[in-house]
Amino acid sequence: MSFKKQLDRRRTFGIISHPDAGKTTLTEKLLLFGGAIQVAGAVKSNKIKRSATSDFMEIERQRGISVATSVMAFNYRNLKINILDTPGHQDFSEDTFRTLTAVDSVIVVIDVAKGVETQTEKLVEVCRMRKTPIIVFINKLDREGKDAFDLLDEVEQKLNINVRPLSWPIGMGQRFKGVYNLYEKKLILFNPHGKQNEEDIIEITDLNDPRLDQQVGKAAADELREEVNMIEGVYPKLDRQDYLNGDISPVFFGSAINNFGVKELLDCFVEIAPTPLPRTTEERVVRPDEDQFAGFVFKIHANMDPKHRDRIAFLRICSGTFQRNTNYLHVRQNRKMKFSNPTSFMASKKTVIEQAYPGDVIGLYDSGNFKIGDSLTEGEVLHFKGIPTFSPEQFRYVNNADPLKSKQLAKGLQELMDEGVAQLFTKELNNRKIVGTVGALQFEVIQYRLQHEYGASCNYEPVNLHKACWVSCDDPIALKEFISRRKRDIARDKDDKLVFLAESAWTLQMAQENHPKVQFHFTSEF
Repeated sequence: MSFKKQLDRRRTFGIISHPDAGKTTLTEKLLLFGGAIQVAGAVKSNKIKRSATSDFMEIERQRGISVATSVMAFNYRNLKINILDTPGHQDFSEDTFRTLTAVDSVIVVIDVAKGVETQTEKLVEVCRMRKTPIIVFINKLDREGKDAFDLLDEVEQKLNINVRPLSWPIGMGQRFKGVYNLYEKKLILFNPHGKQNEEDIIEITDLNDPRLDQQVGKAAADELREEVNMIEGVYPKLDRQDYLNGDISPVFFGSAINNFGVKELLDCFVEIAPTPLPRTTEERVVRPDEDQFAGFVFKIHANMDPKHRDRIAFLRICSGTFQRNTNYLHVRQNRKMKFSNPTSFMASKKTVIEQAYPGDVIGLYDSGNFKIGDSLTEGEVLHFKGIPTFSPEQFRYVNNADPLKSKQLAKGLQELMDEGVAQLFTKELNNRKIVGTVGALQFEVIQYRLQHEYGASCNYEPVNLHKACWVSCDDPIALKEFISRRKRDIARDKDDKLVFLAESAWTLQMAQENHPKVQFHFTSEF
C-alpha cells in the first residue's frame, strides 16, 4: 500500500471527560465494534466483572478509575484507528494535557445527568487553544437527565464551542425509545438488554412516515418531529471544513454501557475526522506527507509489565515512515539509536511492528535515554513545541521508610518522575527531596507504585509551599545574588534546572519585585 494511502487510512484521537462520565466504557465499546476485543469489560471495582482493557494497572482496577493514558489501535472499515484513552480525574490532568499534543481530534464524553463538569471545561480549553476538532458524545441516556436542548446550550456556553446535533434522543431514562440519526436519516430503537440488532435500525428518510408512529408511539413521534424542525431551524448545517477548523462540533446521543449510539458515532467519526495533521517545531512546521521520519515522545511509562521491569517511551510519528532496526537521531542527546522491537499497543498487550506511519503511536523500549518532549528524526534537528511541564499545586517532603531500600527508592522516584506523573525537587540547602503534584491522589499512586513495582517504601511529610517556579536570568551577577539571598527557597528539578519554591503568593511577589532581572516561569517550557 502506498505511503499516501497509509496516511489517508489513519485516524488518531483522544477521549476526554470528567471522571465517571463513561469515557473508558465508551473506549471499550469502540474496541468492541472495531472487532479488537470480544467482550467489553466494566470499569468498576468488581472482582467478578472483567476489568477494562484500557485500565491495566493494578491500582486502576482497584479504584475503578483510569490513572494513566493508554493507547489502543484497531482496524475499522479498512481504516487504522488509534485511540488514546486519558485519565478523567483532575489529579492526573497533566498526563491528559500532554496526550492532547499527540492526537489529531478528540471525542468529549458528557454525562446526561451531570452536564458539563469542571474537568471537561479545562480539557476542552486546551483543545480550543490548539484548534483541535471536537465531537461530543452525550452518554447515559438510559438514565434520567437534563433536557437535550438545555444540555446543548450548556455545552455551547461552558465549553465555548458551536454545536450541531447529528443524532437526537427519543425520550430519556424510563421513556427512552432510541435515537434518530440525523446524519444517516435512520431510526435506531433502544434495546436495553443486548447488542443492537439489524432489525432495530429502520431507515426513515421522511419523519412524516407512519412507521415512525408505529415504532415509538404517536406522542413520541410528534415530539421528535417538532424537535427536529427546531434543530434544522436553529443549528447550522455541518460543514466538514468548519469541524476540522474547530469551529463546529457534531453531537451524538447514546448509552455506551448498552452499546447504544456508539456505532453511529464511530461511523460518522471515520468519515469526517482528520487524517494526521502537521506539527509545529521551534524550527519549522513538520508535515505528515514528508519523506523524512520525525516524531516526539509525549509519555513514558515504567513497568507496564511488572514481571519484566520494562520502561516504554510513547512516540507519536509526525512524518515519514518509521522502520524497525534503522538508525535515528535522538536530538537532545545528539546520538544515533536503533530499535529492534518497536511495538504497537492494545493497552498493555504489545506486538512488535516492522514499520509505522504518521498518526501512529508506537512504544520504544527505553533504558533511561528518553524524556518527555524528546525528538527522533532521520538527522534533522527539530524540537517539537507544546509539551510543557506545569508548575505543581501540592507539595510534600518524601522520606525513605526503609533505609535498606535506599537504592530502590532513588531508582523508583527517578523513573516515576521521568514518566511525568509528578515532579521531584531537591533543596540546595539540605538536599531534602520534595515531590510536587497537580492533585493529592498522585501521592497515593506514587507510594503504591514504589512499593509494588520497586519494593521501596516511603512516607510523606507536609511542606508549606504555594508555587514552584522555574528561574532564568540573563545577568549572571543578578542570578548569583538572587541565589545567595534566597538560599533556603532554592531547589533543582530532576533535569538540574533552577527552581524557586515560594511559600506564599506574597513571597513570590516580593521575590519578583526585589529581583527584577530574574524571570519566573510557571511551565518548564520557556
